Amino acid sequence: MNVSIASVHPLEVDPPTTDGGGGAGGEGGNNEVPTMRMKDLQGMPGTLGGLVLRICQFAFAVVGLCIMATTSDFPSVTAFCYLVAATGLQSLWSLLLAIIDIYALLVMRSLQNSRVVTLFTIGDAITSTLTFAAACASAGITVLIDNDLNSCAQNHCAQFETSAAMAFICWFTAVPSFLLNFWSLASR
Repeated sequence: MNVSIASVHPLEVDPPTTDGGGGAGGEGGNNEVPTMRMKDLQGMPGTLGGLVLRICQFAFAVVGLCIMATTSDFPSVTAFCYLVAATGLQSLWSLLLAIIDIYALLVMRSLQNSRVVTLFTIGDAITSTLTFAAACASAGITVLIDNDLNSCAQNHCAQFETSAAMAFICWFTAVPSFLLNFWSLASR
């Protein structure tokens, strides 16, 4: 929840107004309790923790993308093409949000606007789901090539495994971003 009760964190509040008669027949004053925002959690948009998560997502996605793209036979397998597309999208999304986080930190602005957090949450959900699915598909094909077909001598199994591992690590760093954004939306 992003608000706290005034008794926990006292605020300067104007005294309640009365109808002037002091008797028992008026409104009696202001019954609303003033609220305030709680401190942003690290990992949310516009925080240093959020920037670190975005940079990690970007780095792991780019490393996985580069490793897979440097192999000569990745276009022959659909799952590997899907991994390249998903990590490419994840790297672009993470880079864009890292730039936005850097801007927010430099100008000391909060990114806790409901529309902004909704956009970040939906984008994180889509990109992390695509990255996880691509990593699973690529890992499955790599296991098929290595264990079932025993043809790793003719293929780049080490590169395929490394690229799938980088995609999984990228997904592991994308999930906290999504969960914190989602939690921030749910607590409004």
